[in-house]
Amino acid sequence: MVQETVIFQNSVIQYYRIGNGPKLLVALHGYGENGQSFSFLEKGLGTHYTILAIDLPFHGGTIWQEGLHFTVSDLWNIIFTITTGYAYPFILVGYSMGGRMALQLLQYFPEHIQQLILIAPDGLHHNKWHYLSTQTRVGNRLFKWVMQHPQPLFICMDASCKLGFFNKSVSNFAHYYLDDALARKQLYERWTTLRKFMPNHNILKQNIQKHHIPIQLIFGKFDRVITPKYGYQFKKGIEPWVSIHIIEAGHQLLKEKNAALIATAISK
Repeated sequence: MVQETVIFQNSVIQYYRIGNGPKLLVALHGYGENGQSFSFLEKGLGTHYTILAIDLPFHGGTIWQEGLHFTVSDLWNIIFTITTGYAYPFILVGYSMGGRMALQLLQYFPEHIQQLILIAPDGLHHNKWHYLSTQTRVGNRLFKWVMQHPQPLFICMDASCKLGFFNKSVSNFAHYYLDDALARKQLYERWTTLRKFMPNHNILKQNIQKHHIPIQLIFGKFDRVITPKYGYQFKKGIEPWVSIHIIEAGHQLLKEKNAALIATAISK
């Protein structure tokens, strides 16, 4: 694995080159992670694939200087720059938050994508809280205020959990990212910066059928954050192109023990 950087406008984008095979695979990581999260795939795929795993804005070693603004065109220009010299189309992999971004790329650039691998992906369902906090001006201002003054949120969240309105594992997940002031600041910056990534399912399904793009969906059986049901809902109407795999695990699927299954899905 080799760590590299590329200049994009005023920013420095860090990415990892994993493996040295002839087939190109672009990987987009999840929230709070970085491109190095895909390093466990090198052993199984490194001789047949070159994996380019990007550190997204406000993540990893990327130094993002474009404010709270990032579009699908920006992401595509970065990918185009780091993939110079490789043959298209390429395989696209997205995990969690990166899954939402991968879906947006498929919506706009389907002719360049050979296959899409989505691992516990965001973007297959519409989260009303995410929409409110990133797609409306009032909601975004409220989101910023709550990240600076989180105590009322904690009280409401814990009370809802006790009353059974809120899943305990989701509450624990939220506390993990909200208990620290820096983590809350990063959450606001990251969610707001990536607000333009809102994939349209109807267009996606049209693209999948028109361009004959196979989709591999991988979920954790015990994932309470992004459940397999979203995959089955998305599959409706495009059944021949979508395969669903369920792993005996939770949301954290980028682990060595899952390497063989993920590698098999990619190699199909």
